[in-house]
Amino acid sequence: MPTRPINIAIIGVGNCASSLVQGISHYRADSNDHHGLMHWEIGGYRPCDMKVVAAWDIDRRKVGRDVAEAIFARPNCTQSFCTEVRPTGAIVEMGRVLDGVAEHMGDHPADRTFLPADAPEATREAVVAKLRAAKVDVLLNYLPVGSQQATEFYADCALEAGVAFVNNIPVFIASDPAWAERFRAAGVPIIGDDIKAQLGATIVHRVLTDLFAKRGVKLDRTYQLNTGGNTDFLNMSNRNRLKSKKISKTEAVQSVAETRLDDENIHVGPSDYVAWQNDNKVCFLRMEGQLFGGVPMNLELRLSVEDSPNSAGVAIDMIRCAKLALDRELGGPIHPAAAYFCKHPPRQMTDDQAHEALDHFIHGDGRIAVAAE
Repeated sequence: MPTRPINIAIIGVGNCASSLVQGISHYRADSNDHHGLMHWEIGGYRPCDMKVVAAWDIDRRKVGRDVAEAIFARPNCTQSFCTEVRPTGAIVEMGRVLDGVAEHMGDHPADRTFLPADAPEATREAVVAKLRAAKVDVLLNYLPVGSQQATEFYADCALEAGVAFVNNIPVFIASDPAWAERFRAAGVPIIGDDIKAQLGATIVHRVLTDLFAKRGVKLDRTYQLNTGGNTDFLNMSNRNRLKSKKISKTEAVQSVAETRLDDENIHVGPSDYVAWQNDNKVCFLRMEGQLFGGVPMNLELRLSVEDSPNSAGVAIDMIRCAKLALDRELGGPIHPAAAYFCKHPPRQMTDDQAHEALDHFIHGDGRIAVAAE
C-alpha cells in the first residue's frame, strides 16, 4: 500500500474539479462502493489515496476559499452527489489569466460566467514554489477550451517543478512533438490531450464506428451534435476557441474508421449552449452507411449524461497512472494511458488496443509500451 497519498494540484476549480473532489470524498467514505470506477486500484493506489494540496482559479467567488468550499461556488452547476466534503486545507490561489477567459463571457449573467478576482496574478516563480512546497505529484489542467497560452504557462511550471502533468483539455501539449520531447528530456510524465468521458459522446461514437468496420458496414457519413449549459459550453459558443477541440474530437472518430471520411461527410463537435441544461450534456448522433449489397442503413442515438462526473470517472484513473509513471521514473507521454483516456493522444489506437496496452502498463512495468515510438 502507498506510504502517503498522491498529492494533486488543480488548475481551474470548475465543474470537473468539483466532481473529482466530490468523488474522492465519496469513495473514501464508502470503501466498499466500487460502482462507477474502471479501476479500483492502480499500482496500489485507490481513489481514496489522493489529496488536493494546491489549486488555482481566477474567479473571485473561489479564490481565497478552501477547495472543499470553492467547488460548490458559482458558476459551477454540476450535481452535488457528495455534499459532505471535508476541508482539504488547500486554499484556492489566484491563477494566471492570459487567454483563459474569453471576452464574450462578460456578456452573460454573473452566475453563468467568470468574475475575475481583483488580485495579483500568479507568477511562474510562485506557482513552481507552491508545487514544490506542497510536494505535488500530479498537476491537473482543467482550464477552459482554447486556453493555449495559459496551458503552456502551467505546463512550463510542471516541467520546472518536476511534477507530472495531466492535460484534460484540447490544447495540444502531450501530442505536440516539441512539448513531448521537453517532458521526455526532463524525465517528467505527461498524459494528454483532451480527456474522454467515461461514457460520453466521443467514446460511444468511436465504439460504433469501430463496430461498423468490424461488421463490414461501409460508413458514408456521420455527425455528432452536442448541447449543454455549463461554462464549458458557454465558453465554446465563441467558435474562435474551438479549433483544437474540433480537431481532437474529429480525429478521435476518424482514427478508428475503416476508411477516413472526407471532411464534408463528418461533423463532430460542440453545437450550442442551452443555459437551462446546466451540466447535463445531450449528444445527437447519426451514422449513415451501406450493408450487404450496398443496401443503405442509418443509426440515430440520443445520449444524455451529467458532463462533469462523466469526466471525473476517467481523471481519477489518469492521476493514478501519472503517479505510477513517476514511481517508475518514466518521462514524456505515457502512451497507453493517453490512448485509452484521451481523445487526442500522441499515438492513436483502437479502444481494444489501448485497453490492452493500459492493462500491460498497470500490471507490468510499462516501459516497453511507453518507450516504443
